[in-house]
Amino acid sequence: MRRKPACPTMGDMASITPSGLPVPEHVAVVGAGMVGLATAWFLQDRGVEVTVIDRDGVAAGASWGNAGWLTPGIATPLPEPAVLKYGLRAVLSPSSPVYVPPSANPNLLKFVAGFTRHSTMPAWKRAMGSLVPVNDLSLASFDLLREGGVDAETHEARPFTAAYRTAGERTTLLEEIEHIRAQGGDITFDVLTGDEARAIEPALSDAIGAAIVLHGQRFVDPGAYVAALADSVIARGGKIVTGGAVTSLRDVGTAVVVETSTGAAETFDHVVVATGAWLGALARDLGVRRVVQAGRGYSFSVEVEDLPNGPVYFPAARVACTPVGDRLRVAGMMEFRRPEAALDGRRIRAIVEAARPLLRGADLDHRQDEWVGSRPCTVDGLPLIGATRSPRVFVAGGHGMWGITLGPVTGRLLAEQMVTGTVPAELRPFNPLR
Repeated sequence: MRRKPACPTMGDMASITPSGLPVPEHVAVVGAGMVGLATAWFLQDRGVEVTVIDRDGVAAGASWGNAGWLTPGIATPLPEPAVLKYGLRAVLSPSSPVYVPPSANPNLLKFVAGFTRHSTMPAWKRAMGSLVPVNDLSLASFDLLREGGVDAETHEARPFTAAYRTAGERTTLLEEIEHIRAQGGDITFDVLTGDEARAIEPALSDAIGAAIVLHGQRFVDPGAYVAALADSVIARGGKIVTGGAVTSLRDVGTAVVVETSTGAAETFDHVVVATGAWLGALARDLGVRRVVQAGRGYSFSVEVEDLPNGPVYFPAARVACTPVGDRLRVAGMMEFRRPEAALDGRRIRAIVEAARPLLRGADLDHRQDEWVGSRPCTVDGLPLIGATRSPRVFVAGGHGMWGITLGPVTGRLLAEQMVTGTVPAELRPFNPLR
């Protein structure tokens, strides 16, 4: 059951928010991934009727095949000093963890140049300071969804293991953890030898000589979780409409007209654009000038003799592994390319060859569920959350690799802003008009 509206009725003068607009009664959310559906759910929790619109379907984009980590302890800005070590020659190689195709268009090259400018330690520290407050609220936001009836579990990572060939390789993450703590982040960990790590996770090969175990992190099967979230939105009276892309948003002064590729047009009090890597197509004309670029990630699943008890991360190789059901999902790569481009088999093979010497008992030659999805990236590594030039149209996107971790807290805080008319302090650094 949907809760009774926490706000006054539309006929009551108290229903006018500090922004000067009435509290919305019916909101359209464009995008049925984690961010869009979480926003819809938390709007319902505040008594708002919602319609979710997606051209393909629930979890059809980056929400399905990613690693499914709920790791606020290491939800860090994507532009980081380590990116600079690759150099031009490396990023043009299909086997590089960070890949820019040599035929990239000028807009993409402009994005890469801006991304590189933000890959410095001072910029990273500033961005990290902005992320810490939402990171701290992220797991509690998942708990609110569970308490509110979302029929999906979050699994405690017992443990979350970052594994390395040498202790020297481990230094980068240890330094990063200290910077996270300096910015107020809450993270606890143990430093292990390779043998100690293998005693916990037998799937680690003898090539692993050092590890870090993080505490207090979780993981999910992302596709199943987002599907359960969609079911909850529907059970609470929401509608999910698929099969047509939203082609235009028109603020007509008292409402927003949403038009789709099917020729349909419907009017809503407010609209939220949560279309991931495609966010710019609708938001650009509403004053959102920050480019949201597809940072494509790849994954597949394999059988493994000893299924890990939690996520296993190989930071030096940029390979992320998560137990999903009775198989191990292996994910990785950051590929700056058009979101609609076909899966590139060279990238799958690059993940396989990076993971092969690090995993024991993984049947990497018999893969299933090969997948590519487009993570929405910004040049400064911070998401875009809040009102556009139209006070009736909001955006929620640009989370990079952390859309699953930060989706619920994004929806929770954005719903608060839309209903109260006041921007939560945690969202101020993510102004989409910055």
